Amino acid sequence: MSSFVSPGIAVALAAAVLWGVYLFSIKRYLAGVPATVLTVAVNACALAWYAPVAVTQLSAADVPDPAGLGVGGVLALVGSVLGVAAGYVFVVNALALGEVSYVTPINKVVPVFVLPLEVALLGADIPVLAVAGIAVVTVAVYAANYRGGDPVEPLRRAVTARPAQLALVSAVAYAVGDVSKRAALDRVGLPPEALVVLVLAGVLLVLLPLAVRDWPAEVPPATTFLALGLVVAGAEHLTSVAFAALPASIASPVVNTQAIVAVLLGGVVLGEERLGARLVAAGLAVVGVGLLAV
Repeated sequence: MSSFVSPGIAVALAAAVLWGVYLFSIKRYLAGVPATVLTVAVNACALAWYAPVAVTQLSAADVPDPAGLGVGGVLALVGSVLGVAAGYVFVVNALALGEVSYVTPINKVVPVFVLPLEVALLGADIPVLAVAGIAVVTVAVYAANYRGGDPVEPLRRAVTARPAQLALVSAVAYAVGDVSKRAALDRVGLPPEALVVLVLAGVLLVLLPLAVRDWPAEVPPATTFLALGLVVAGAEHLTSVAFAALPASIASPVVNTQAIVAVLLGGVVLGEERLGARLVAAGLAVVGVGLLAV
């Protein structure tokens, strides 16, 4: 158990738990709310919750000078925002066109793309055992979201089916966002708190025009968005700290176990089917995280 005391891994797992609670809460309390509206409202509340942290922990010196960033620094900052925003928009469109049963498994293979991107763009040196851990965690997340039939069918349909193609593009976009976060923290020198503000505010601004277009006549109580905003503020902070401490190819699969947290909550609290299979997926995730932590 000593291998699990790695601060970076522990923080990434804590982020996964909070993100999993967030995903579950969306399904439980915000069903029917347009995804763009939900994200803009929650991010606005998260920024309000996070403001005291940003004010007390950041100074003018923490804001990078645009003139000194260079092309790589600018791409890292832009990629951190657009990767998350684009990934979100693509997967929402995929779910609008297709079934969850084959859209979600494809969307959750983000770590598969993070590894080659980080090696190619950031020159990361990933141990063989860590590669095995990444593979096991990715399989676990896929299994947690898989809903029966031929296990290869969701990937096969990605070649011809529009929803699956969008889900695959979404996974690539999220991977770009994850690698960009690591670059913004490691290469640009952005503090984790500044990255939280950048991502929350950036995604809010990118999706705001779509949210205005999609805004419904009735929305849930403001207290719901405030509560979820607090969860997201904490999750984004922990995610940024994890990416500052770990390579993206290791932090990303651990944080993406959020999907397993969400489906387990759905099985236990909402009585959804296939709880046994999801428990197996959770066990695989533990094994994978253990390999990453060694």
